[in-house]
Amino acid sequence: QVQLQESGPGLVKPSQTLSLTCSVSGDSITTNYYYWSWIRQPPGKGLEWIGSIAYSGSTTYSPSLKSRTSISRDTSKNQFTLQLTSVTPEDTAVYYCALFFAYWGQGTQVTVSS
Repeated sequence: QVQLQESGPGLVKPSQTLSLTCSVSGDSITTNYYYWSWIRQPPGKGLEWIGSIAYSGSTTYSPSLKSRTSISRDTSKNQFTLQLTSVTPEDTAVYYCALFFAYWGQGTQVTVSS
């Protein structure tokens, strides 16, 4: 069974870049037709899709975050990463990685604060 695990710093300063990694086990991120996503949940709010990377390496992003978001992958490590630039306190959230929105990591809290 596929398992996902997020990792990265829990505290980021405003204007800096948030970088998170999702490590995948139990399946390959290049498996045909698999789509891997980043989702976040700000405190007291609902889930927000950030973007996805396909088995082919192609990416799609939320229009509201597209200008600040980059998702990439390292197939040798079976990992994919999220970079969110110019963060503000409004980017404070629990960040999740997921496969097909069916398999989720446990989530990692990221706080943007000076």
